[in-house]
Amino acid sequence: MFLRSEVKSKIDSIWNKFWSGGIANPLNAIEQITALIFLKLLSEKDNQKKLQASFTGEAYVSIFEGNKLANWDEFKELDSVSMLNTVRDVAFPFIKTYNQGSEFNKSLQDLALIITKPSLLSETVEGLDEIFSILEKDNNGFMDSLGDMYEYLLSEISSSGKNGQFRTPRHIIKMMTELVNPKIGEKVFDPSCGTAGFLVSAYTHMLQPYTDENGRLGANLTDKNLWDKLSNSTFYGNDSDITMIRISMMNMMLHDIENPHIKQIDTLSKSFNEKEAYQVVLANPPFKGSIDADDKNENFSISSTKTELLFVDLIVRVLDMGGRCAVIIPDGVLFGSSNAHKSLRKNLLEKK
Repeated sequence: MFLRSEVKSKIDSIWNKFWSGGIANPLNAIEQITALIFLKLLSEKDNQKKLQASFTGEAYVSIFEGNKLANWDEFKELDSVSMLNTVRDVAFPFIKTYNQGSEFNKSLQDLALIITKPSLLSETVEGLDEIFSILEKDNNGFMDSLGDMYEYLLSEISSSGKNGQFRTPRHIIKMMTELVNPKIGEKVFDPSCGTAGFLVSAYTHMLQPYTDENGRLGANLTDKNLWDKLSNSTFYGNDSDITMIRISMMNMMLHDIENPHIKQIDTLSKSFNEKEAYQVVLANPPFKGSIDADDKNENFSISSTKTELLFVDLIVRVLDMGGRCAVIIPDGVLFGSSNAHKSLRKNLLEKK
């Protein structure tokens, strides 16, 4: 990840403003910043389509038609109090109508602006505007730089582990992805996706053969069918936390994946029954936890409520014939002496 120091400095400044503004929980802060980034991105793409239509002579109806004040370019010009009211009452409700029927749209239904200080919102909008202006001049390509910016934003979670969320170090994710070598046309799944770091890594890896001489990912991928597969039928993930769902959705969309399939679901529960559905699984599932025996899925091959064992058993179940996985596990999975530990290792060695 290459990110200009001035961009990092502005992101750090936004973080500090949220902290001093009373929003100290990093997940809440990221969720609010994410929604604002999305509004900015929608405005940018709308402007691009307007410009393209003016050149081609084609008719184009703005996505903000009838919701003019939801447009970033409109509300950013308001005074701080009016901006807060507009973003809360117009822009955030507008986001909930975007791409109706998609998993992304479903994840937004209880999204709300929790910023209550007008100065915090106006300073954040100004900071993000400046960041976008810098990224648009970056030689690496705007979407690549935007993805890197968002990854840096998410890095606040990595050291804190607040709310039980720990991000896997990026170099570990990259190594695991290279080992399983996912390819376009394969379905990639993360059963506890968090911020979607593994899915983004798989996407980046798949585009490496199509990277141009300037390092722009996907610049040489001209096959529309392959792009369609990447956007609509490649990346799948689950997480039980709706905030993480929104963050991971946005992470994927900021990396140009239009329709990631990320759902709010406990993958170990009775509500998840998939099997032999994916060619690649990448995961760092939660350790040292346990699931309620009454809610545990009945398709597990071992008798245990320990999540570190159940996730490994589940990964074996959801992998298609010839599928590959890379998963981080505690050493107890390999050396534990309980019947469940022994049974899992036996199944891995003899049945799969």
